[in-house]
Parts: sequence; C-alpha cells; structure tokens
Amino acid sequence: MKKSLVLAMAMALGVSATAFAANPFSDVPAGHWAYASVAKLAAAGIVDGYPDGTFKGDNLMTRYEMAQIVAKAYAKGAIGADDKLMAEFADELDNLGVRVAKLEKKADNVKITGEARFGYKDFDAELNSPMNIDDEEENENGVHMKAKAHEAVLRTRLYLSGAVNDNWTYGAMLENTQNLETNAQESTTKFRRAFVNGKIGEVELTAGRQAFTIGEGYVADLTGDAVKLDFGNKLKTTLFAGRFDSVAYDVVGLSGVTGLGNYFPPVSDPDFISFISGQYGTNNKTTVYGATFAYDFTDKLYGNAGFYAREGHNIGAFPEDVAKFAEQKIYTAGVGYKFDKNVKMYAEYQKADKSMADAVVIDGTSVSDEYSSIVNAADIGDDGWAATVYYKGANPMDKGSWGAYATYYDQSGAVILDSICELEDNMPAILGMKGYEIGTSYTLAKNVTGKLSYFDLKNKDGRGFGEYNNKLIWSTVTFNF
Repeated sequence: MKKSLVLAMAMALGVSATAFAANPFSDVPAGHWAYASVAKLAAAGIVDGYPDGTFKGDNLMTRYEMAQIVAKAYAKGAIGADDKLMAEFADELDNLGVRVAKLEKKADNVKITGEARFGYKDFDAELNSPMNIDDEEENENGVHMKAKAHEAVLRTRLYLSGAVNDNWTYGAMLENTQNLETNAQESTTKFRRAFVNGKIGEVELTAGRQAFTIGEGYVADLTGDAVKLDFGNKLKTTLFAGRFDSVAYDVVGLSGVTGLGNYFPPVSDPDFISFISGQYGTNNKTTVYGATFAYDFTDKLYGNAGFYAREGHNIGAFPEDVAKFAEQKIYTAGVGYKFDKNVKMYAEYQKADKSMADAVVIDGTSVSDEYSSIVNAADIGDDGWAATVYYKGANPMDKGSWGAYATYYDQSGAVILDSICELEDNMPAILGMKGYEIGTSYTLAKNVTGKLSYFDLKNKDGRGFGEYNNKLIWSTVTFNF
C-alpha cells in the first residue's frame, strides 16, 4: 500500500490538528503536496516516521505499519470499533498488545471466567454420650458410636462480569455440582450469584445475591440476598443487611444431629429425618445485618472490629409464640500482624449477648430458664476465639508456588453465623466447635492448584450431654480458566 493512499484515507477519517510545529520529516519539505496532511497526522500522533527522521512516502507500507496507524486512529477516536479497518487488520492489532486491550474493552463488554474443582472428603466421626438415645433412658454405658463416610464431588463454576458503564458492573455465577460416587449422573445446577456493583460518590455499593467473607470468616462467610456498602480510606468500613443461607438452625441442629451425624443410627432412618425436617425444619434463610471496621495501625499491625445481629425467627412449622429463636447480637475484635512478606498471624475474640440456650424460647421461656440445671451441666457458652497462622500461599499463575496455614477454633455456637471452616457444616450446629485445621496448597501448573487440609473438631458446648468428634481429610485440585 502506497503511503500516498494512506494519507488520503487518514484525512478522510477526519484526523485533524488545529496547530502544529514545523514538519518533523526531512523528506517532506514545506512545498510538498502532502506537507499539510503529514503535519496534521504527525501532530495528532497517528504517524511517527522512521528513526532517521524521514517519512519515506514513496515506499510500500507493510500490513503491520498500517495496523499501527489504524490502532492510533482508533485510540484517538477517529474510527470506531466497528470500522472495517479494525476487522481487516484484526490479527496485526492483536500483536500490538496494549492497544488491543483498549480494543477489547470497547468491543467485548462481557467477560467469562471459571473454575473446575475436583474434591474428595474422608470423614471419621465418633459420638460418646452418657445418655442412651435409643430408649431415652440413662444407661451406665451410655452411647458410643463411630462412623466413616466419604464423598467425591466435581464443582464447576462460571463467573460472568459485564460493564454497565464506567462506574457500574454486573456480576453473576453459575454453579454445577456433580456427585462422582455413582453412575446416576447426579448433579445440580444453580444460579448462585447475581448482583450489581458500583460507586455512589465515595461509597461502593453491592446489591443482589452475593457472597462475602467478613474478616477471616470465623463468624461470617455469607451467601445470600443482601445490600453491602464499603467506604473509608484509613478506617475501612462495611455495612450490610440481607437474608443469608445457613445461619438459621433447626431441631436437628438443636439435638446435635447434623451433617455426618445423620450416618448414626437411629437417626439415619429416612422416615425419622423426614419427620424431623417436616415438623421442626428451619427457615432456609435468616435476616442478618451488621457493620465491620478495619484499620492499619502500621504497615505490619492491623485490627478489625465487628457487630452482627441475627433477627429472631420461628422454629420450623411452629408459630413464634410456641417456639422461636430470639434475636442475637455478636461483637468481635481481632488483631493481625505481618511478620514479613511470607508470614502473618490473625487472632479474634467473639462475644454474643446470649448463649444458644438463652436464644431458644419455648412457650415464652428460654431453655436456660426452663431447664437451668440441665443447661448448667451441659456448659453452653456465649463467646469464643479463633486464630490462624499463614505462610506464603499458592499463586495459580506461578507454577511451583506454595503455602501453608494452621487455624485453631474455640467457639461457642452463639458466635458462629456461618463459619468459613469446611467441617462446620458437618458439626452439631448450635454446639459450636473446638479444635484445629491445617492445610497446604501447591501450584502444580499454571492455573492448576492442589490443596490438602486436615480437620479435627469437637463440640465446644454441651459437653455434659456428650462429645461429638469429627475428623476430615479434604483434598482438592482446582483448574482455573
């Protein structure tokens, strides 16, 4: 392509400059027919010429050189993303790196990413109680049961994000879960997240079905329909309110029979489970609101504080005047320290305004008042703490990177809304948990990460009724794309 044709074409695109200095190219003198056009293109930053200061207008132009002019014209707004030149030189534009990023931003408004996680869980649980739950009579030998279980699951998630405008975006997540232990192709697919995110002045607003973790997730690792506000530079503040999953307990949880507990006879009987769920099942969601605050004292020392309130609700099919959970409030304070770029530690104390025995109200009277002697013997608390030590971390983009962590939990059920601990869902819901988890992760290849975790937890509350000990080995391999 002759450069003389390029000049005519470029000027037809409307490239102009109101003023320009002397022509920068030594081979285009002031009397040349193309002087004005070349000067305008140079002033607009569309053409650069050669290193020796010449324009060489009589030379043939390569497709790559032409693509550079098209990219600059596009960046200056002289042509649009739908211009035929953009399609003609698409391959060359793709090799121009940063210019292509601008093109993609305008041409493709929706981004799709995802992950596929293969996971295997091996449970080993044991129940020891002085009570005989078979005939509801005390037995000097009590109840001693053991159970093992395992599950293999493939979880695939697709994340969608789209720009609404310069300030607002839309996000969504589609999740498919497949049970790999049968040939029945058992799977479920759910639209798990759908929200908008944007700025209103200095406040970031997220509204819709979303998931977020408060602090380290000891108290709240939440998923639900909510509104969340984030603001503050030095004192980072989060306000939220919504209806969340897994923060309302049922009678199965009250009796300490949840998760793996369902493997224990006699409660493994499907008819029994159906009866319990139908008569005493909980609401699927519970309203929770709160505020959290984060502050960096130094570049190494930081602190967090939080307030959470779980609204009261009825228990299963019973009206609230018969059986309900009273509203509970939880207060937290934590401190973290970054020893260096590889090691950090965080510890947090939590306190509730009432224990779970105070929160459960039957016929207008709390369980703690109605059955005070039993509750006192069971030792049901209203506070707790947890701490984690982190070392490095596996970066999916960096093959060979790795990390490790260790967490200790000592929490009453009253201070747990929905813990980030993977084993929490398989523990007696309202009886809290006490024990530890350790884990390590390693990037096997770019975007392929393996993780191995070990959990050993017991119920913190209700030890007078019995001890439920659950151990879990959880291994995963995650593919990001």
